[in-house]
Amino acid sequence: MAAGEKKSILKLPLKIILTQEGSTFFIRQNKKLLKFKLADNVEEYGIFLDEFTPATIQRLLLIDYISKIETSKPEFISSRQETMDLSKLIVYSVLYRQYDAYIFNKILSSDVIKRWNRLNPANIIDEKTHINENFLRNVLKKNEKLISEAKQEILSPLYTFINKNTSLLPEEKNIQLLLSEKFMNNLRPFTWFIITKFKDADGFENILRTIRSSLTEYMDKAKIAEYISLMLMELVVNAENTNLRKEVKNMYKGSVDPNTVMFDPNIRKKVIAELERKHEVVFVSWKLGGGSTSIGTQGKLQIVVYNKDDQSETVRESINDKKNADLKKKSLIDFYREIPEGDEDTSLGMYYLSYLSEACEKVNVRFESNANQFRDSDLTVINLSFIF
Repeated sequence: MAAGEKKSILKLPLKIILTQEGSTFFIRQNKKLLKFKLADNVEEYGIFLDEFTPATIQRLLLIDYISKIETSKPEFISSRQETMDLSKLIVYSVLYRQYDAYIFNKILSSDVIKRWNRLNPANIIDEKTHINENFLRNVLKKNEKLISEAKQEILSPLYTFINKNTSLLPEEKNIQLLLSEKFMNNLRPFTWFIITKFKDADGFENILRTIRSSLTEYMDKAKIAEYISLMLMELVVNAENTNLRKEVKNMYKGSVDPNTVMFDPNIRKKVIAELERKHEVVFVSWKLGGGSTSIGTQGKLQIVVYNKDDQSETVRESINDKKNADLKKKSLIDFYREIPEGDEDTSLGMYYLSYLSEACEKVNVRFESNANQFRDSDLTVINLSFIF
């Protein structure tokens, strides 16, 4: 799902924890909120969906109605694409929102707005400025042509660069073009109001230049979404396989090789059914930082994988060792070929961490990871934290 939407409906059970604004909205819509006990034993209120449209989830994320999303299943292999699509959708949404806030702040601090505020002290434009929504909607409707021209002026050089980039496949070029438009379309209406109002002002071209240059930076950051989804899926499958093998031992008392569950569909089906009955599941949660009014947490995303596993120390050591691996001389396929026999489940996922760490550093995204175990339970927790 390149820029947030590919399948029309994703079938994945979601517990959606709402922000205060989100809760208020749903209560006003007479939607009863459910009380959930999440994987970390914290109780929260929200809504449950067993299937959803990506556009709906993204819209709720962009208007800061969602604080956390959690999904859980005994196995995720059958939902691999849905899980990866959801992960990418969340990352893109964080980046769209972060880019919007960044551009808005840059415009407010521009010479154009500073000059306006000096000359119009009774009508200054800042982050506290309130504008009537109906008035704003009418102005933007009237200025649709101007807005379209401004977008074209911003995107045209980028389109040329993308189309001339011989290292990109046609599909990759289309993804990049779509992504650039998505960033533009998710800028807040007030930003476009300012752009249309000051299009003829001295220094206005500097505003467009800032929007364009920072768009390139955020599109580079967006490439990380694919790394995150791939790495997350490897970690989830590793946790899933650990649970499956453990349950094979419990069910068959040593009469069946635990690895059989990977290849025998009948045994796998029975084991998954038993795990579901016992609620021995793998949990994945995405926790979002605050919105535009939250200081210090804006642009933060925390992804956590939970499963019952007594090998927390082994996982932690593996992450710490492989996260710092030297990747400059080897491709991912080289690492895959060199994985020791019998170690297939963990190594690929751990090396994704190394690639992700390097990619984040290149585009100035702060990334941290660790593995721990809750003191009051037997949950192993792999924690991935990003600040975009």
